[in-house]
Amino acid sequence: MTHSEDNKVDGIVLVSEDAREYLNPRQEVTYREHRRELCEWMLALGKNPDKATGYSHSTTKNRMNRLDLFYRFIWNRRGRYTQELTTDDADTWMRHLATEEMKESTKNHYQKAVYSLFKWKREARNKDVEWEPEIEYSDPSTTYTPRDYLTKEDRRKMREASMEYGSVPHYNSVTPSERDKWKTYLSQRLQKPKEEVTMKDWQKANSFKYTSMIHVALDAGLRPIEIKRSNVHWVDTENGVLRIPREESSKNRENWIVALKEETTQILKRWLDERETREKYDSRDALWLTMYENRYNKDSFRDVFRKIASEAELDLENRDLTPYSIRHSTATYIAEQEGLAVAAQQCRHKSKRTTEKYEHSSTTRQQDAVNNID
Repeated sequence: MTHSEDNKVDGIVLVSEDAREYLNPRQEVTYREHRRELCEWMLALGKNPDKATGYSHSTTKNRMNRLDLFYRFIWNRRGRYTQELTTDDADTWMRHLATEEMKESTKNHYQKAVYSLFKWKREARNKDVEWEPEIEYSDPSTTYTPRDYLTKEDRRKMREASMEYGSVPHYNSVTPSERDKWKTYLSQRLQKPKEEVTMKDWQKANSFKYTSMIHVALDAGLRPIEIKRSNVHWVDTENGVLRIPREESSKNRENWIVALKEETTQILKRWLDERETREKYDSRDALWLTMYENRYNKDSFRDVFRKIASEAELDLENRDLTPYSIRHSTATYIAEQEGLAVAAQQCRHKSKRTTEKYEHSSTTRQQDAVNNID
């Protein structure tokens, strides 16, 4: 079948003949433009948006073809056309693939295509969507190296750094000349004239905001989207837990109770007291807000992570450390110490299969195994 140039991007077909069977003329137009945007993003930015690196032409073509199958599968199940495919739809497709007679490496390629779709939704459309598949397929022909996670020593350093970052000495504990230097520092940090720096600004500099954010993230293995969604009513300091309602959880599937260290609970108490004094939090449910009075998103939380990691002197140049390194380390060490069931509950994995990929990430167990061979 010959396709018009308007129905292609760099030779990659946007609306297949099979897809046309599901679409009326108006739907065909919207689906084509939907696919065009996705295809152009894959080619230009898909592999690494931060470095403006796209997928190769062959990878993009293959993933676009596989996603066309995904869309048609969901249209057939729903009995109607839609552009908005969800993580539940993706899990449904993965369960369907499990029944198909095909190599696991092929199923893995279909899964990678879906990962690309949700990555595009996050990066290009600013959608809060993260997919942790219930069923994970692997490609035996490739080696997989888990993304770098925080070691136990890294986690200790992050906690300590979060308590030290940006702190200033007590106003009355410094000499007038030292105080003048600290005011200069605060004026730059707060982006306000030096003469307008007040005692309140001095106190704000020693805020518990970042400290509480990092401590809670380390305990709960919070996803960036959960940092964004975190609300005050999640916090139960009396029992030392977070209570995440089903409708506010990352996948809207069930209520979660997440344990916190006693130290974290005390820090949260201090932050909640401090938060009450901040006008920008008046009538707001958000547990944490940026200086621009917005909820934290993946980018603003990544900035916080990198600031604290730099304060902790972690190697950000030669290690693949990201906010997800916090979550990965939490899952890894809880799985190692308490088993998959506890790690799955603490990190809010519906399926223990999701947690299994962290169980083998820690080299501690591997070293113990090697030491016990002889």
